[in-house]
Amino acid sequence: MLAYFRRSLNTWPARVLFALLVAAFGLWGVADVVRNLGRDDALASVAGRKIEAPELQEAYRRELAQATRMLGGGEPSPEIRRAVAMQAAQHLVTELALQANARDLGVAVPDEALRQAAFEVPAFRGQNGQFDHAVMASVLHGNGLTEQHFLDLLRQDLAKRQVLDAVHAGAAAPAVMADQVFAYQQEKRLADIVEVPLAGAPPPPPPTDAQLQRWWANNPDKYSTPEFRRVKAVVLAPETLAKEVQVSEDDLKTAWEQHKAEFNKPERRSVEVILTQDEAQAQSLAAEWSTGMDWGAMQQKAAAIGAAPVELTEATRAEFPAPELGDAVFATPEGVVPPPVHSALGWHVLKVTQVTGGGAQDFTAAHDALRARVVNEKAGDLIYDRANRIENLLSSGTSLDDLPGDLGVAAVTGTTNAQGMTAQNEPAPIPGPPELVAALVQAAFQAKKGEQPKLVQGPTADGGQSFYAVTVEDITPPAPRLFAEVATQVRADWTADQARRAQETLAAGLLADVKAGGSLADAAAKAKLTPRRLPPTGRATPAEGLPPTLLNPLFSLKKGEATMVETPDGFVVAVLAEIQQPEPKADPVGYGQVREALARASGEDIQTVYAAAVRDRANPRINAAAVASLAGSGE
Repeated sequence: MLAYFRRSLNTWPARVLFALLVAAFGLWGVADVVRNLGRDDALASVAGRKIEAPELQEAYRRELAQATRMLGGGEPSPEIRRAVAMQAAQHLVTELALQANARDLGVAVPDEALRQAAFEVPAFRGQNGQFDHAVMASVLHGNGLTEQHFLDLLRQDLAKRQVLDAVHAGAAAPAVMADQVFAYQQEKRLADIVEVPLAGAPPPPPPTDAQLQRWWANNPDKYSTPEFRRVKAVVLAPETLAKEVQVSEDDLKTAWEQHKAEFNKPERRSVEVILTQDEAQAQSLAAEWSTGMDWGAMQQKAAAIGAAPVELTEATRAEFPAPELGDAVFATPEGVVPPPVHSALGWHVLKVTQVTGGGAQDFTAAHDALRARVVNEKAGDLIYDRANRIENLLSSGTSLDDLPGDLGVAAVTGTTNAQGMTAQNEPAPIPGPPELVAALVQAAFQAKKGEQPKLVQGPTADGGQSFYAVTVEDITPPAPRLFAEVATQVRADWTADQARRAQETLAAGLLADVKAGGSLADAAAKAKLTPRRLPPTGRATPAEGLPPTLLNPLFSLKKGEATMVETPDGFVVAVLAEIQQPEPKADPVGYGQVREALARASGEDIQTVYAAAVRDRANPRINAAAVASLAGSGE
């Protein structure tokens, strides 16, 4: 048989067969190699610089973590992951294009400038408030950076920043724009209102059983048990890993050097200020204010004479626009109106409304807080390793019950509703901060019964990292309660609804009378209600006593027009009585702040346009399919 095959190899049919095989390999096998010669495996490139997978993966992880926090900790969908991956690639391409642009322009960062920039990093300061190389080394080590790598990154950023700052410089807001924005922001409106409270409604006639039964039948959702789910979950967070963390006294001292400024809180004060250019007016306003006149009345008096009323909330001494004003505020007790204070801005009449004391802690006093911070940070370093292990186990089909006991997770099993409450109306004993608990419960009510759990990155209040996985073991659907069980609640709800209907009808009648040409005072008198005038209110600074639901409608009215809004306590009918247009000369500080903000925004817009142009000129190329694959792989 073998001899037969050997003889057959020399025949023409065999030779033709081998020729076909060689051709097939050439088309299907060798051709792939040829096509791959010179092929660019980079995920993206810009300005001749390739972006490889590890670099983009790191940027993708950062942006995915931010997107997850914005979504409340829920697991991002595949579409969101792909969008985040593409956004990370776009941001990285733009950053590299700007760096290349700075090099092409010959922008250099002298060593002295680089050294000074490093010295000015707050995290690198020692106990004396000055730059400390040992602290810098500790901080960089904690963030996985070598000193040279950090300096290289800082030099690139400084070069890029020089170009962008030059583009930003000189941006200014046109006076016409500043005038319009200032007028929009500082415009004040006064309104006459009549409140129609629910508490003032006359008691309705006693309901019949048929009325209550009909109300109960028409509102089944109000009188049903909530859906409950029996869930099993594991939580991985700094708190669950804390027992594995060892903290030395040296660790605490290093943390103190890095964060001691946070333990020194300056005193803050809230103050009401009226600015006028006339000393006599200032003296008169101070005298009237000292008699006990409230802030709303003082705002009206200030507006009548062209003075500018301003409120500053929780401000430090340095945040006041004039040093003389700051000194006076911090020398005045709460609730006192001191003599007017003069500065380069004019005469200030002021009243301190709140004093928030500051204070400083030494290392001993801050010891426990520092320890908690260090434990949290070190535990955070362990989280990603544990999370990867858990994710691999769950992806292979491992159940939550079968996870190893050395992963540092907290496990919980129990029944909860969508609000995180048990059947006994107590908070479900789920470990972790409130943000994480809420995200876990939400995920449980989006999952299907028996679905294989997935590890999800959860939110935290302090920006740390946490993960959870949850599976649903059983679902108890909502069920209507018997009328006899909820009869008392049904009667109360029906009565409250009748009161609301009655007061809504009354308020609508008042509105109709005013729109028909009558006055609000006359309409209120007929209803035995009393109108009152609200103090001047701005769009961003609502006056005290203004119903929040009235703010937007009030600024859509013309003078003399009326509107009606509902509030938690009832209804309000309002008539716009006066529109006060601001005068930039009367509030030079506020007007200057508007111009400065507009100039800053214009500069940022110019920077954005410039960065986009630089990016486009750098011939960016992004392998969209490869970037999408990166997101799909879960990296």
